[in-house]
Amino acid sequence: MKSFSNTFEYPVEMKGKWHSQVFMNDAPIVLELGCGRGEYTVGLSEMFPEKNFIGVDLKGSRLWKGAKICALANRMNAAFIRSRIELIENYFEAGEVSEIWITFPDPQPKDKWEKKRLTSGDYLALYKRLLKQGGLMHLKTDNTFLYQYTFELLTTMKTPIEFHHDDIYTMPDIEKALTIETTYERKFKALGETIKYIRFKLV
Repeated sequence: MKSFSNTFEYPVEMKGKWHSQVFMNDAPIVLELGCGRGEYTVGLSEMFPEKNFIGVDLKGSRLWKGAKICALANRMNAAFIRSRIELIENYFEAGEVSEIWITFPDPQPKDKWEKKRLTSGDYLALYKRLLKQGGLMHLKTDNTFLYQYTFELLTTMKTPIEFHHDDIYTMPDIEKALTIETTYERKFKALGETIKYIRFKLV
């Protein structure tokens, strides 16, 4: 990990420096939180070269794969951070991020684990501080509980939900960003699970 120029970890001071020191452009910054092997970060950075993408995960053994793919391909619009997600404010100024993707997170189904869910109220408040005004949030999951929990929480909070679907692969015109498959997605689809998606704004 330390040999890759596209990977960062605390205490590297990067607040407000991503455009000028890493991506060398003013394009929007998109985060993938809990990115695992970085499959979505890799896929999105290839699909949308006009944007910058940063995958975040705690485990370097996971991040290494995505970081290596992007390094070998000289993918200049992709980077990775090794960090706990609750510490992500150490890396970004308020409003520095344009979009956030959460792909197949641990649903943390027990009531006592609610604060650990990446779509809990506490985490949503964190994301709101990072996002530009009107910034987008994306949740893609196989887990029915997490999908329903997030939908109900957003509804209670009167948060604008732009789009949601409980089985995206039945849609006639699926957005290309939703067709990227992670290792977890392939595993759950093979088990017969449907893939759910919610897109919303934290305003």
